[in-house]
Amino acid sequence: MNQLESVLERLIFASRWLLAPIYIVLSISLFFITIKVIQELLHFAPSLLSSDLKDMMLFVLHIVDLALISNLVLMIIFAGYENFVSKISIADESEDKPEWMGKTDFGDLKLKLVASIVAISGINLLETFMDISEVSDREIQWMIIIHVVFIFSGLLLALMDYFSPKSAKN
Repeated sequence: MNQLESVLERLIFASRWLLAPIYIVLSISLFFITIKVIQELLHFAPSLLSSDLKDMMLFVLHIVDLALISNLVLMIIFAGYENFVSKISIADESEDKPEWMGKTDFGDLKLKLVASIVAISGINLLETFMDISEVSDREIQWMIIIHVVFIFSGLLLALMDYFSPKSAKN
């Protein structure tokens, strides 16, 4: 029975590698986001001198939105891979290793994720307000409601994390 249990445990432990392709696809998605940023730049560049401040701000907000999404994806890749699959030992030798890498647990990742979602939602709301004549009152109302729900959810998650029993690191 011990041998069967050992084989079963090895199989279950090895199953974490089924997550690796997911992180590879997320890495590839960063390439697609980069392509989208370049596409936005090429679309905006010809009209740069003739654009007004509102168009310039909308362009910048789109880029900031894509940057936040990229940062979020990168955090999920690094923290998810390190927490659930394997340590990224090659990063230990790099002076460019992000300070948070290897220190972000699931709770930290969850809070960073919610904070990023709130920021992305806020940027989308700001973009809408800048072009408010193109959006119906009902759409704006729902965007605000959804944004408030994200904020409220983030606050609840932060409170739950704050009041939960502290882990060994604390």
